[in-house]
Amino acid sequence: MIYTYIIIAMCGLILGEFVNLLIDRLPEKDNKLFKRFHCTNCGSDIKWHDCVPLVSYLFLKGRCRHCEAKISIQYPLIDLVNGAGYILVFYVNGFNVLSALYCLAFSILLVITVIDWRTYEIPPVLNVMLGILGVIRMILDFSNLLEYLIGFCVVSGFLLLLFIVTHGRGIGGGDVKLMAAAGLFIGWKNIILALALGSILGSIIHIVLMTTCKKDRMLAFGPYLSAGIVIAMLFGNQLISWYIGLL
Repeated sequence: MIYTYIIIAMCGLILGEFVNLLIDRLPEKDNKLFKRFHCTNCGSDIKWHDCVPLVSYLFLKGRCRHCEAKISIQYPLIDLVNGAGYILVFYVNGFNVLSALYCLAFSILLVITVIDWRTYEIPPVLNVMLGILGVIRMILDFSNLLEYLIGFCVVSGFLLLLFIVTHGRGIGGGDVKLMAAAGLFIGWKNIILALALGSILGSIIHIVLMTTCKKDRMLAFGPYLSAGIVIAMLFGNQLISWYIGLL
């Protein structure tokens, strides 16, 4: 069993490199997505052996082989988070096709989290990718089709109304699309839970950041919604059952 988790972790670390690629290049909105890795300081191409997750960063002591410029801690950190996320998914959900879909969703949400945190925007292609996973999930669980179709519109419809009423000041259009795609993926019960969790996390954490770090009042909601989606995706049924038991 331990060897299986090692393989899963390695897959997560390797795909973490692609996650880093999307984080760096999607906001640029150009055609550089699939060009070779290069140093942002000197422009030198980075060879494959310098792109081994974690190992290359440690071997190079966090610096470019050519110009010795410091490499952002983002790269090994994202690799680690992605690898740990994959292990968590399979540990909680078991070894099945759904867990593989959950891992892909986790990577997409990780990209959304970092990009939205930095730019206050969610690239549309990421919501499309999550929506495609939702369609696949819906096909695999076709007997519960209605649950996913309701999930597609129940939260996103509410947020869309909020978007219209506030003229985009109360919620971003990317957040509306995110919850539509995620609702199609995890169903109506879990997407409502995800919204509640994301709202709670966003309120608490952002107030703390405003108080301690002088963070601006403007809130990037995507990271908190993504966290809520992940929690609902993995623990939603248990949390909902626990809450109903309290009533």
